[in-house]
Formats: sequence, structure tokens, C-alpha cells
Amino acid sequence: MVQVRDQYHVSADGQVDVSRWLAHVPMALEAADRQRLADAAQMASEARQRPGVDASDWSAHSDCLLAGVETAQILAELQVSVDCLLAGLLYRAVREGRLDVASVADRFGPGTGNLLDGVLRMAAIGDLRNTGDARVLGQADAQRENIRKMLVAIVDDVRVALIKLAERTCAIRAVKNDAERREPIAREVADVYAPLAHRLGIGHLKWELEDLSFRYLHPDAYSKIARLLDGKRRERDRFIQQVSSQLDVVLSSANIDFELNGRAKHIYSIWRKMQRKGIGFSQVYDIRALRILVPDVKDCYATLGLVHGLWRNIPNEFDDYIANPKENGYRSLHTAVIGPEGKILEVQIRTRAMHEEAELGVCAHWRYKGSDREARLGSTYEEKIAWLRQVLDWHEETGDAGSVAEQLSFNVAQDRVYVFTPSGDVVNLASGATPLDFAYHVHTEVGHCCRGAKVNGQIVPLTYELKTGERVEILTAKQGQPKRDWLQPALGYLRTSRARAKVQQWFKSQAREENIDAGRHLLEREFRRMALTSVDYKRIAARVQLSTVEDMFAAVGAGDLSSSQVVNAAESLVGDRPQPQLRVAHGKGRRSGHVDVQGVGNLLTHMAGCCKPLPGDNIVGFITQGRGVSVHRADCRRVVQCQDSSPERIIEVEWGSDADEKFEVDIAIEAYDRQGLLRDVTAMFATARINVLAITTQSIRQSHSATMRLTVEIADLESLAKLLERLNRLKNVISAKRINS
Repeated sequence: MVQVRDQYHVSADGQVDVSRWLAHVPMALEAADRQRLADAAQMASEARQRPGVDASDWSAHSDCLLAGVETAQILAELQVSVDCLLAGLLYRAVREGRLDVASVADRFGPGTGNLLDGVLRMAAIGDLRNTGDARVLGQADAQRENIRKMLVAIVDDVRVALIKLAERTCAIRAVKNDAERREPIAREVADVYAPLAHRLGIGHLKWELEDLSFRYLHPDAYSKIARLLDGKRRERDRFIQQVSSQLDVVLSSANIDFELNGRAKHIYSIWRKMQRKGIGFSQVYDIRALRILVPDVKDCYATLGLVHGLWRNIPNEFDDYIANPKENGYRSLHTAVIGPEGKILEVQIRTRAMHEEAELGVCAHWRYKGSDREARLGSTYEEKIAWLRQVLDWHEETGDAGSVAEQLSFNVAQDRVYVFTPSGDVVNLASGATPLDFAYHVHTEVGHCCRGAKVNGQIVPLTYELKTGERVEILTAKQGQPKRDWLQPALGYLRTSRARAKVQQWFKSQAREENIDAGRHLLEREFRRMALTSVDYKRIAARVQLSTVEDMFAAVGAGDLSSSQVVNAAESLVGDRPQPQLRVAHGKGRRSGHVDVQGVGNLLTHMAGCCKPLPGDNIVGFITQGRGVSVHRADCRRVVQCQDSSPERIIEVEWGSDADEKFEVDIAIEAYDRQGLLRDVTAMFATARINVLAITTQSIRQSHSATMRLTVEIADLESLAKLLERLNRLKNVISAKRINS
């Protein structure tokens, strides 16, 4: 929840009292440093009288001294360097053009000047706001250059980001009564600066930025939760006092040195949990919460045992972020227990150092510099800088600002794997990454030319999932290019967005005609493999929101659209007819299927054994003598014959919905014969948990080939497409396709 702060630096007449502010600055300062800050405040005060050239972000009458003092106050709470405080104090005057960086550098040194220059360059981060515009933000060269400068500024000195975060915190506080500027500033903070504070681990600012932006963007939801919290505040305070007394006795008896305090969960966090889990306010367990600070890690786990001994813990509500820290370095133990009166209580347990790092993030790097904790905190600091550099490298390679914005968001995967190059260097990849992801991480050309990989000296497929500690070697061709199959999610070649973006970029650079031909070939092969012969490409193109069939082919060829997406679109078209539907009664056989029959009710239906239709196939019904409606694929040979001889018995049918239904499908496999072929095929079905109803095999010695015919149970076309892709990748398999009986 947003906190109310003392405005002791503002006098009764609204003027800034610099002396009172310096007396209350929340960090240790030498006398010389206090004098430098006083001089900077005087410089900002004098600058107020000069005309500004850029006051659009605040107001035409901005008080750059007041804004500077408030920015410096926030930075002081983060325990930054004096140069950083000076830059924060003078930034508003410099931003408005009342001061220039050169004059500040001459008076306070190049360190302060460099920080100001970096914050000015970082102003381009506002361009990453998600305003609902459908444009791709990375397309304009000038904008790409601005974003690059912003990222370079952060990587050069993270204090630049801290100053900008502090300045944006002041900005969003200042627009409380400014309806015109409130929404755009809140949107910018929600989209970029709150996620950036989270990524840098600065919970001290993150919570306030989230709550204020949420308050201005969703006032009704904010007010509702605030009222609910206020209504429960007296009860919650009494409850916290009661459980604190019980814990105090237990922890003191165990001779554990501890600090205990209640923690109010901020409003945005409550709302986000309600949205994410689809629950009501009463089901948010951590509204009542305690935080326990102890000296070291062993005390954390000892305290956890005492808490669980005092109250019964709730299953699945325990998180060990000490053993498995979050991606921003956050470490703590979280548990939820059933406390007195049967009320839920969340307890957080962490060391004092962990608490400082959770509140200050990268700022803890300076706070503990020179102490025995420097190595540990320094590594966290370096991990955050490594992340920023990775985002910068990605942006320079792909020019995609949207990807940068995505990386600033909360939803990026947290788990990582750490593997070694042949020379022993460590490469940090997302969990589930493959050797092909590794190759593109090393260099784009290495990825393009990749034709194989070794893990710990053994050749592995390019779809192999890498594990921490493995040594990876990429086998390359002298000249090569990526394959379009790499972009098919079902095949599992690429698991990281970075590698996928590089492959897509390569195909986008190819001629449109080549992409159209390649896309047509891919789709025709896909539909042919699934024995789909009556495909309306125009309707499918419209379903995937492309104006022409050629545009769809080009998108598939360039990698912007996967063949599985097209198959899904084709499947979704079935059932779009506007006629009224009546659900018919079905036979009780396990594979009868669910079918809607147009204009007919209470009929027995069954799947035809000749063509074995699957959900997603175009189907028709044939009224039999005594067996109800036989459901066939629209291109079935028997149905085509019946349309000539008995057209009155052909009726319209559509697929109904039954997620658990399975359907019989016949599959033919041709392969070069080898020992273990049948074992590998059946193992594939076992791994995919697909039931095999029948199988026949035949070996032809003259051609050293083998044919297999299998009848299996499949849920829908998408599952069939994935199965056929996997079968075609088996060693010695020439083709695997669906067939008609």
C-alpha cells in the first residue's frame, strides 16, 4: 500500500528548507559531502529563475529544486554514492534546460556529469510504453538507436537507472491531482519502470510504483481493495499482535536472535494474485503476514521448523527462495499456516542481509562494499548487469524493441541452466534450451551453420534438452542456413525467443517468392501427410488474419506463422456453419464420437471404418439402414459414390465437443529396414501415451525396406500432426502419413 511520507523538507509556505532536509538525510554523510549537497541545492535554486526549454514532462512552472530534493531523498533511502545524490538533485534542472551538464561537471566533477548524461540518454525508455498501438516499436532506425543508448547507459552505470527510477517515482507522486498527465505517466511506470525496479531487485521502489500506477489506471479496483483492507485493519492489527506474542515466546526460548514485524501486502500485489488465480479477496492468504529477520541461513530453517511446530502449515503454500532464488536475486522462505482462530497467516523468514537486498537490490552492492558479504552480493550485482547486457546484445542483433520490452516484463521464465563451451566458458540459457539455442547464443552464424551437437563428447539430437553442468560442442558446416522446421514448436528445436527471433529474421530477409514457394510446400506436405485433400486455403488464410493465400504461404515460409497454427485454423473452421444444430444420441461404443447433425434429432451415430474421420476433418453423414448415421470424411471414396447413387441419404453433420474422446486412425510408415526399427516406433507411441490398437509389419529384403501399418487412437488433427512429425524424424524412416482404409 502507498505510504504517507513526512514532508519535513517543505516549510509552511511551501518553500524547500534545504537545511532541514540535510539534517534528516537517511544516510551517513561527511561534512564535506553535506556542503556539496548544499551547494548543489543552491545551484538548483538559482536555476529556478532561468527559463526552461523542456518542461512538458512536469509542468510549465516546475520547481526544479523541490523535484531535485525529493529525487535525492529517494536515492538517499537507497544508500547510493554522493555523486548519485548530486546528479539526482540537479537532474530536473538539467532536464528542463535550466542547467547544462558541462557546468555541473565543472563544479561537482566528471562523475556527477557522466551520471546526468546517462540519465538524459535513458529518457528514451519512455518509447517502450505499451499504449495499445499495433506498430512494432523496433522498426524505426532512430528509435532503435534511442533504445540502444538507453540500454548502454544502464549497463555503463546502474546508478543511472536508479536516478531515473527515483525521478519517475517523484513524477507519479506529483500527478495525484493532475488528471491530464496522470494516465500517461502511470502507463509508462506500469509498463517499464515498475518492471525495471523488479528486475533490479529494488522492492523499496517497486511496490510504490506498482500501487500508484495501479491506483491511476484502475481506480475502481484499487478503491475496492483499499476499502476491504481498511475494513479489516483493526482486526488484522489485533491478530498480528496476538501471533507476534506467541512467536516471540517460542523464538526466545530457542535462543534465536530475531526481529519480528507485521507486513502489509500492497494493493497491486493482492489484485494481481486475485486475477492470476481467479480467486476472491477472502482467498488471498497473505493479507495477514509476518516477517522474521534472523542472523544467518541456518537460523532461517530453524525458525521455519518452530513456526510449523506452532501452527499447521498449508500444503503447496511453501516456497524456498533461499535454495532457489528468484530471477532478480530475491531470497527468502515463504510459508502459509493456519494460525489462531483458524485464520490464514503468511510468514516470511530471511536474514537481515537478504532483507537489505530485497529492499535495495543492486544498491546493496555499494552498501556492503568492503565487507565479508561483498563477494556474494557482488555476484548478484554482476548477474543483473549480465542480464542487461544480454538484452542489449539481443536488441542490437534483431533491432526488435518489442523484445526488449518483453524482457523488462514480469513474465519472463525464471529458471536457468548453466552449460560449458569446449573452452570452459559458462553460458547461461533458459531452462529447456537445446543445443541449437546454445549455438545461436554463441553467435548467429554458428546457429545458421549448425548441423549437429555433442554433449559431454556424445552426439545428441538438436532437440536434446540441456542440463546444468554439461559441456556442449556445436558441429557446423562451412556454409549453412537455418531450416524452416526449426521454427515448428512441435518439433522442439528452439526453446528460446532469442534464437527463434534470429531464425525468423533470416527467413524474413529472403525474397518473398522463395518464402511463398517454401510455405506452399510446407503446408501441402503437412496436409498430404494427414490425408487432408479438401482444404479451402482462402478460408484458412482469413482465419489466420491474412488477406490472401499467398500472404499465408509467405508468412509460413518466413517463419512468422507455423504450419501447426495453420492446421489449428483449419480445424477451427469446422463447425462455423450458421444453421441450427441438434445434438443426437450416440451409441455406447468407446469410439462413437460426438457429432452434431443438422436438423435431425435422436439418431444413433458411428464413425465409418473406411475413412476413420478425426475432429477437424470435413465430414458428412450417411443414413444407413438400421445403424443410424455413419459419419465419413467428406473426401471418402464411398461417400463420393453414394452422392451419385443416393444423394437423399447424405446429410450435414458437424463435430461436437468432447475433450476425452479418442478416434481410430490408420497410419502407414515406410522405412529402410534396420534392427530395432519396430522397437523405436512402439517406444515413440508409448512416450506420447498413444494407444496402438493394431499393427502389421512387412520387410522387403530385395530393397532392404520395411512397411508398417498401425491403427491408433488419436484425439484430434493437432495431435496427429505432432505424432507424424515425430515419426518422420526417426532414424531410417522415409515417410509416415495417414491413410484411408
